[in-house]
Amino acid sequence: IKNPLTPMKLSIQYLKQSIDSNAPNVQELSNRVTQTLVDQIDQLSRIAGDFSQFANIGNSSPELVTVDAAIEATLQLYRTNQKLDIHLHAVDAGLQVMIDKLQLNRLLTNLLQNIVEAGEQQDAVKIDITIQREGGWVLIIIADNCGGIPESLRQRIFTPNFTTKTSGTGLGLAICRGIAEQAGGTILLRHSDDTGSVFQLQLPMANA
Repeated sequence: IKNPLTPMKLSIQYLKQSIDSNAPNVQELSNRVTQTLVDQIDQLSRIAGDFSQFANIGNSSPELVTVDAAIEATLQLYRTNQKLDIHLHAVDAGLQVMIDKLQLNRLLTNLLQNIVEAGEQQDAVKIDITIQREGGWVLIIIADNCGGIPESLRQRIFTPNFTTKTSGTGLGLAICRGIAEQAGGTILLRHSDDTGSVFQLQLPMANA
């Protein structure tokens, strides 16, 4: 929270000094300060949202969810991004799980957003999602081509407040793990190397 507050305070102090000294560029400065405040308020809102999601993982309302349909609905938000090459492959279509649908959406969104941010410097980001059955479990395997996660960090990525970013809360993957466990499942980093990473979400299949 301190990260957004500091530039907000400094910007307002600078603006006040400029107004008090009748600086000629007050209008231009006001516009810049306004944009800074809006950006930092958005960041505070995201932080509050992350903490709220993390705190309320246990308050779930499980329902019967068809996995491929739920994932496709989430992917629609990302298919408009021409930089993303997304493929959804349902080896076993129509598999169902008992999970809070909004929480499943949050889990998938957190994973996809991490991939998008990891691939910011790339011309194209490839995301392959596979859905398959393994015994009484539904496996959702998400692979990307965004350079992978350093080996020294792989054991810590699901730890609350751990992040390699200069902003954010480090709760994204911790929320993913909490949601998966709340639904009786698991999430893990299945593989990572210099080319990309593979995450696996495993959920108990309904009526297995």
